[in-house]
Formats: sequence, C-alpha cells, structure tokens
Amino acid sequence: MNRMTSLTVGDDAVGEITIGSGRPLVFIGGPCAIENEGHTLMMAERLKAISDRLNLPFIFKACYDKDCRSSMDSFLGIGLEEGLRILEKIRNEIGVPITSDASSADWMEPTAQVVDLLQIPAYLCRQTNLLLAAGNTGKPINIKKGQFMSPWNMKNSARKIESTGNSQILLSERGTFFGYNMLINDFRSFKIMQDIGYPACFDATHSVQLPTSLGVISGGQREFIPSLVRAAVAAGVEALFMEVHDDPANALSDSGTQLHLQYAERVLSEAKVMHATRLELMEKWGDEDVE
Repeated sequence: MNRMTSLTVGDDAVGEITIGSGRPLVFIGGPCAIENEGHTLMMAERLKAISDRLNLPFIFKACYDKDCRSSMDSFLGIGLEEGLRILEKIRNEIGVPITSDASSADWMEPTAQVVDLLQIPAYLCRQTNLLLAAGNTGKPINIKKGQFMSPWNMKNSARKIESTGNSQILLSERGTFFGYNMLINDFRSFKIMQDIGYPACFDATHSVQLPTSLGVISGGQREFIPSLVRAAVAAGVEALFMEVHDDPANALSDSGTQLHLQYAERVLSEAKVMHATRLELMEKWGDEDVE
C-alpha cells in the first residue's frame, strides 16, 4: 500500500482547501454545464450558502464544453472564451475555488489560468497528451475513472501526470459499465485508488447515469443518489462530487442525473454526518486494514 498524499486547491483569494485522509469532506458541485451567466452565478451563490451553513469546504464546478454528448442536437457548451469569463467572474465575486473539464490539450493552459482544479473527463482518462498538458500546468488535477477502466489501472493515468513533476492528483469513481446502457459502482474502487497514493472522490450523479439509454441522450436514476452518497462516504472517500440544478428536468445537459437543488442540503448534511462517524470510528479502532 502506498502512503496517500493530499492535494491543496485554491489560494489566499478564495481560500485553500486540502483534500486528504483525516481532513474534512470536500464538496465539489454545480450544474453540469454553464448554461448562461445569470444561472451559473445563482447556482454558485446558492451552493456556497448551503456549504457555508454545513461548514463544508466547497469547490464550484461547471463546464464550458460538452463535446461528449451523444447527439449533434444536444447542447455542446457555451465555449471556451465565454465559459472561462463566467467562471472567473464567479471566482472573483462569489469567492470560491473553481473546477471545470478541459477535453483538449490546447485548452489546458488557458483553463488553468482561471480554475483551481483541472478535471480530466472520464472518457479521456487515458489520453497521454491531455494528461501531460494538465500536469505541466502545475495545477491540481481530478482524473475521472473511465467507465471502461479498472480502479487499479488508474495508476497508469496518475503516473503520466507524475512524470511532469505534478503529484497534486485526485482520483474519481463515476461508475463502471455493466452491459449496455447501465453503470454500477464497485465500492472497492475507493480503497484501491487510495492505495495508488491519492485521495478518492465519489461522483454520485454520473454514477446513476444510464448512458444513451434514451436513444440520443442519457437517462438516469437520481433516486439512488442519497443512498449511494451515504455508502461512498462510509467507505472512506475524501471528496464528494455532485452535479446540482434548480430545474433538472429542463437542464441543457444531464437532465436525468442532476440532483435537484432543493435536496442538496439534506444529502450533504447526511454525508457530513457519515464522514464524521467514520473518522470517530477510526479514532477509536485505528487503521481499518484487515488481513
């Protein structure tokens, strides 16, 4: 087993958040896509208020490009330049660290100039040029585990980033293909990825996705989000990722999986209790490794 490192996201302007073993549970969340400036600002404000009430470290997430959509008729994103302008405004005005996908090596440097945590999309988690470009920015990086990847093979993606001298890495579980149009979670993944040497994050909302199950778009089973969150936090993740929207049915992307804003505080509150309970048990009983 490798000794797990931690990563620090943010700076003096928005506050520094450390993700690692024994640290407070970190919430990474926001709408799937930047739909427009007003909506994205509103979501950042509302989610920050919830996180502040719960005393949960919060990193805001929204994406400017959605090039992994199933159909050309789907919303493909607001674009790099406009998206980064909006994210920078949120960072400056709301005062929260920011994360967003970058699905092209050419986008990595300009994205790193704005965000605090770079995110590698799951379907691109083995792309060497993308991982190297991300690593070379020096920014912390969240690598989403591909739905086609075993958790132990995520060490290869991590090693590519390490080759640039960057070890600020977070590894995220977001479900594994179980036949066609179905994802399941293997909760062994968290410990396996932690043993690679990095903190683990659970992506709750993509885990309930039913990929392309509706023909040209993906469906989802968001009713399972609360129970999966509780189980993942009990299993020991250091961060929780959820896409949240005030009107999921009319969201421009991932309408079948985003958590409704009205339920966010309850789900996060339960997650915080589960995390605290796990830390108390570890304090009482020590290391949970068994032979």
